[in-house]
Amino acid sequence: MELWQVPLLFSRLPMFPFFDLAHYVASVMALKEQRGAVEVSVRSPVACWFSAMLYCFGGSVLSSLMLAEPPVAFLAKGANILLASSVWYLVFYCPQDIFYRCFAFLPLRLLVAGMKEVTRTWKITAGIEHADSHFKDAWLVMVAVGWARGAGGGLISNFEQLVRGVWKPETNELLKMSYPVKVTLVGAVLFTLQRSQYFPLARHNLVFLYTVFLVVSKVTMMLTRSATSPFAPFEAALGHMFFGLQKTPSKVKGEGAASSNGSSVCDRSSSEQHQDGVKKRQAKKTE
Repeated sequence: MELWQVPLLFSRLPMFPFFDLAHYVASVMALKEQRGAVEVSVRSPVACWFSAMLYCFGGSVLSSLMLAEPPVAFLAKGANILLASSVWYLVFYCPQDIFYRCFAFLPLRLLVAGMKEVTRTWKITAGIEHADSHFKDAWLVMVAVGWARGAGGGLISNFEQLVRGVWKPETNELLKMSYPVKVTLVGAVLFTLQRSQYFPLARHNLVFLYTVFLVVSKVTMMLTRSATSPFAPFEAALGHMFFGLQKTPSKVKGEGAASSNGSSVCDRSSSEQHQDGVKKRQAKKTE
């Protein structure tokens, strides 16, 4: 096998069962680490299972809703549902928490996280192809559906939290995007441009390069325990270029404190003037 054939063979990798299994393991483990998820699993296993399915198949649910298709279509994949449900049961209910502890071991966790990022690429490309079959050459639709398919679990996180009885609107991904949602959006744009033949790179080469970037960046962030997005410098530059500099919360808070101090000084001075006037009037009356 020659070196140039590696991207082509990589683009033909089947996701089921091993890569899908890694995706389910990483997703359900992330659910278990959410605050209150273990309590929900004890109080209501049905709600916990439904939350796990949203973590695993959130992209399919959201993209189906966007294309006016049945959001329960993912349930037709019996083998995937059975595999994801088995992972959910072992993560939450395995005796002595052996399954979770095993995959929480760092080398295994890095392997699972890397394989999950591989499935992200396949989900993006599948979403774009599916959208193109409904709306031919509709760029925005392809980008939106590819983004939803690849990052649906994050985009519908508020709905998933409601299933567990949690309501945190401030965690909306559109208000503050996490790195997986951002990198999925970038991938959706790149693959849409490539499919429309505006990106001068073969599909299998783009799949290979993008997936390598996903895996390397994910593993690096996990090893360094860094939550800083690799896109942060570009975001800062583009934000400064197109939207201007915004006041930081600390500056605004400082200005508010200064204004409140100023108003309090004015209030004190006015009250002192009022008291002096009263004293003068009383002095005149006594005279």
